[in-house]
Amino acid sequence: MEIIRTEGISKIYMPGENKIYALDNVSVSFEQGSFTAITGPSGSGKSTLLHLLSGLDKPTKGEVIYQEKSLYRYNDNQLSVLRRRRFGFVFQNFNLVKELTGLENILLPVMLDGKRADEKYLNQVIDLLGVRDRLSHLPGAMSGGQMQRISIARALSNKPSILFADEPTGNLDGKNGKEVIALLKQVNFELGITLVLVTHDLSVAEQAGRVIELKDGRILRDSGAVDA
Repeated sequence: MEIIRTEGISKIYMPGENKIYALDNVSVSFEQGSFTAITGPSGSGKSTLLHLLSGLDKPTKGEVIYQEKSLYRYNDNQLSVLRRRRFGFVFQNFNLVKELTGLENILLPVMLDGKRADEKYLNQVIDLLGVRDRLSHLPGAMSGGQMQRISIARALSNKPSILFADEPTGNLDGKNGKEVIALLKQVNFELGITLVLVTHDLSVAEQAGRVIELKDGRILRDSGAVDA
């Protein structure tokens, strides 16, 4: 079952008279529960595609359809709520609040939404990611791998339907990077959360069930194309 798709999206920057296509007429569909890696060289448009899919940015033209509704039918406040409740985000730089403990960082999206955490689910996530012994620690007392695990738990705390990960291993050494990818695969499999991951690392991309390779803002290769 399809969960999100793009319809002819382009992102065009116009410095002076020159048009620069960060994305050029891309149509692609993602199945619920799938794990897709988006790869390509620097400047290929992979992060741009992730930002448009997740509603962090708007295309110059085209549509992003999430569960059969265009993201652009939402006003800014509604889109913010949608992102907080239905999308999870994992970034290269962790983006943890340094004054908050591990547990407080994990609970941040739930608290911002004015809800109470589902404790059974939260404990499942904490144990799945192996961060129980870091819940009382501040980020400054954690390793890079531990901080990324906490950031993944935070992204999962509101039970998102899609997890967007932008170069999640970019600031990690090889060992921690492999562990984080293994955990993301486990999250995708055990929790059934759709995973869309951007990476320049082909060894990371190969862990996904589907690989989309971009070049010059267009899809060069799609190992598991889904008809839109």
